[in-house]
Amino acid sequence: MSHDRREAGFKRRTRVAEALATLLDEVDPHGRAESVPLARADGRVVAEPIDAPAPVPSYDRAAMDGYAVRAADTFGASDRSPAVLRAADAEADSIAPGEAARVHTGSAVPDGADAVVMIEQVETVGGGDGGAAEIEAFDAVAEGENVGEVGEDVAAGQRLFEAGHALRPSDLGLLKSVGLDAVPVSDRPTVAVIPTGEELVQSDPAPGEVIETNGLTVSRLVERWGGEPRYRDVVTDDEDALAAAIEGDLDADVVVTTGGSSVGERDLLPEVVDSLGEVLVHGVALKPGHPVCLGVADDTPVVSLPGYPVACIVNAAQFLRPVQKRAGGTTADPFPTRRARLARKVPSEPGTRTFARVSLSGTADRAESGDAEGGGNAEDDGGDSALPAATPTRASGSGILSSVALADGWVVVPEPREGLDAGEVVDVELWEGNR
Repeated sequence: MSHDRREAGFKRRTRVAEALATLLDEVDPHGRAESVPLARADGRVVAEPIDAPAPVPSYDRAAMDGYAVRAADTFGASDRSPAVLRAADAEADSIAPGEAARVHTGSAVPDGADAVVMIEQVETVGGGDGGAAEIEAFDAVAEGENVGEVGEDVAAGQRLFEAGHALRPSDLGLLKSVGLDAVPVSDRPTVAVIPTGEELVQSDPAPGEVIETNGLTVSRLVERWGGEPRYRDVVTDDEDALAAAIEGDLDADVVVTTGGSSVGERDLLPEVVDSLGEVLVHGVALKPGHPVCLGVADDTPVVSLPGYPVACIVNAAQFLRPVQKRAGGTTADPFPTRRARLARKVPSEPGTRTFARVSLSGTADRAESGDAEGGGNAEDDGGDSALPAATPTRASGSGILSSVALADGWVVVPEPREGLDAGEVVDVELWEGNR
């Protein structure tokens, strides 16, 4: 980057979607995998397709407490004219015509039986003084009724998960049910987190110094998003030192720096990244945090985040998270959202995607509802006035960390909109509630 370009600032700001697509085109899944026990696989990404090695259930099982019977033996049974069957031995693994065997939910249906009469529809008679008990069935059952057949839940060889699927606790239960105790997953992507700035200190700042927070925040986000962070020491504003720091971590799947990404005299990272590889995008139509720099060095994506804390977090969520996910072999799911009604107007510059931090509280007064068109807003709330109020924690100030820390999420104002009106129903992205 030339001195003239620094003086000129950002003549063009790339749209968020275009900037992300440009960077993702340079990112390939790392391809490393390991096998981990199911108990440690929650949230991990499946490395290869998984098929069921065995059916579930692996035997015909009773779906109800009752008696296993041959359906034909209950034909015509009713309350007035029950079918009378002999009680099979409790240990019998098969029944003969005209017999019934006691079964419990989930237990194996004995050979010869093809249905189960529910216990509520059965009475036991006789059986005293050593005599054989008889079963009166008051319900005619059809073949297969109240019986779970082999493979009813999962068939042998059935495809359970494709590569790239992020495992959930219920998935782990399914894998265990088919007889697996370990699962092949992609290694967690490694992300080198390099905070930069000669003014940064870890504690006890003197006048002119600032406590380093971005590296800590980003490294913990990396971990939450399923990566392995390398939280590095602060690197001063020196081209050689910055280049050495980045080169030293190019074996990581992603390198992310904080600070020094704008166009000032001490904003050296775009120039450094360009010298090591290529700057793909510098300056994005996003607020807060347009001075993000996206590049690649030695086939490693480099995400240079702005130094202001709020801008750093917003850009990490928009660019670092999807890049990290791609490197780990999956994609970033949308953030969970909650519908709310804006308590105050949110200003925005047309052509720029704005992230307005909001807190959620109580129930919003039913203000006049504005036009909810645009990618970031909910449709009409269908008359529901019991929505929480979304109150902006701060309309501006990308250096005010508390505006994020005290917020519950953010409202995204899409590029075509010139702000959002008070009373509009919106989707609040709960960006800290997602892996």
